[in-house]
Amino acid sequence: MPWAETIVQGLKKWDTSLIAYVPDISIHQVTSLIDADPFFHLVSSSREEEAIGVAVGAYATRRNAAVFMQSSGFGNCINAIASLCIPARTPIPIFINLRGGAGEFNIAQVAMGRSTRPILDQLGLVHFTIEDEYRMDQVVDGALKLCHAHRQPVAICLTQLLHGGKLA
Repeated sequence: MPWAETIVQGLKKWDTSLIAYVPDISIHQVTSLIDADPFFHLVSSSREEEAIGVAVGAYATRRNAAVFMQSSGFGNCINAIASLCIPARTPIPIFINLRGGAGEFNIAQVAMGRSTRPILDQLGLVHFTIEDEYRMDQVVDGALKLCHAHRQPVAICLTQLLHGGKLA
C-alpha cells in the first residue's frame, strides 16, 4: 500500500476524522486523499499553532484529530504543544514533514529539520521517523495506539526518502 494510503487507513482505524493542516506540497498526497474521503473533515490552517488549537478543540468535543505540518512550522507551535497539549494530556498525532535531510535543496530548512527530533525529546514526546514504506503500517498503527493510550501528542516524522520531497 502506498505511504499516503497507509496513513489514511491508520487514521480511520483510530477514528481520527478531523485533520488540521498547513498546506504543503510534500503532504499533498495524503491531504488530497483525506479531502476526497467523506469520513474526514479537513481544516486548512494558516499557521501550525492554529492547527494545534483546532485539533485540541476537536478533542474537547470528543472528536479525534490529527495535525499535519512541516518541520519549519513545528518551530512555530512549540508553545502550543508545551503549554496546552502536554498539560491537558491531549492525544494528537502530529505528522511532520521532516525537511533538511537527504536531498534537501533549501538550506533554510536544514536547521529546524535537524532540531525537530531533539526538541521533541526535550518536551518528553515520543516520536517515530518513517523513511520508507517497510512496516509503515505497523509504525503508524503503533504510534496512534500509543498516542491515545498515553493521552499525549505523538510525532510521526515523514522524511523526503519516504515521500520524495520538494523539487527545487
